[in-house]
Amino acid sequence: MPEWYERFFSAARMRPYLRATGGDLEAAMRLYRWNVEASEALYTPLHYVELGVRNALHDCLVREYGRPDWWVTAPLDERGRTLVDAARGKCRAKERERARKQERRTRPVTVDDVVTELTFGFWTTLLVSRYDRVFWVPTLHRAFRYHSGRRDTLSDDLRALVRLRNRVMHHEPIHTEDLEADHARIYRVLAALSPDLAKMVRASDRFRSVLDGKEDALE
Repeated sequence: MPEWYERFFSAARMRPYLRATGGDLEAAMRLYRWNVEASEALYTPLHYVELGVRNALHDCLVREYGRPDWWVTAPLDERGRTLVDAARGKCRAKERERARKQERRTRPVTVDDVVTELTFGFWTTLLVSRYDRVFWVPTLHRAFRYHSGRRDTLSDDLRALVRLRNRVMHHEPIHTEDLEADHARIYRVLAALSPDLAKMVRASDRFRSVLDGKEDALE
């Protein structure tokens, strides 16, 4: 591997691509570029999934518990409480840093700050089996008003999308994943939230053309 390749990309980063192409560096770089393009094409629909799920679940829980900071009284398990505390801590740290740079007093952390800081993984854990009678049955099923299947099917789709989202956001290889199945999961979740939302997102989705062009991109 040329020195500048290793310095810029790192041997560890290129290793999965070299392994997939039998050690052919030029082919590995073509695969790397396609991986970036596929990640880019998936970023937009994943953005809408994460945003839509977060806001829909939050709205349901605000109505259920009668307060915007519903996590104060909701029966979260220890892991859930830990994630909320971590989000609050990050919000406070960010506000202190902003106040320092702007030479002003810190402002209180808002509910919107915490909601934004809570991870996609946190929101999807609210749909796992241990919360079935706690959250899903009394309220969270309303967030997915167009979902007619089982909770665990939806939960499985969301957990798969959390994994895909994390790999995309951390610039990791996704070329070995079943991206067609993941792409279908994205639209199942979007359609469960709102068919109109799914239609809007699909109108600008270019993932299919990227996937169909993979063979040409690698030649």
